[in-house]
Amino acid sequence: MTKYSKPEARLVLVTAPNEAGARAIARALVGDGLAACVNVLGPIRSIYRWRGAIEDEAEYLLLIKTSARLYTRLERRVQELHSYEVPEVIALPIETGSAPYLKWLLDSTGPSLRQAPKRARAVRPTR
Repeated sequence: MTKYSKPEARLVLVTAPNEAGARAIARALVGDGLAACVNVLGPIRSIYRWRGAIEDEAEYLLLIKTSARLYTRLERRVQELHSYEVPEVIALPIETGSAPYLKWLLDSTGPSLRQAPKRARAVRPTR
């Protein structure tokens, strides 16, 4: 498997309070062409400080694959969709990875792409 550097690829982490909310965000981001793929993991346990108290909550984690040039739009869209006052939106550069996968990721968030086709359909021959 060939690996190469693609500093324009990003992995964005977002947590959501429940699976339905996480799935809604994931579908919107992929549907809007802002993400090539979103994995929804959970439930996970998050322990954090909020307004002086230590909170302990079940959440769902979204692993969002996108391009660096779309990050600002993606962050804005997450904030529009999210139920949290201050949603977690953290982007990490993808330093290396499988060349075919990174090509697909960047092609799937390309400038002319708005909605990718789900699958190619077989063409029936005409009679």
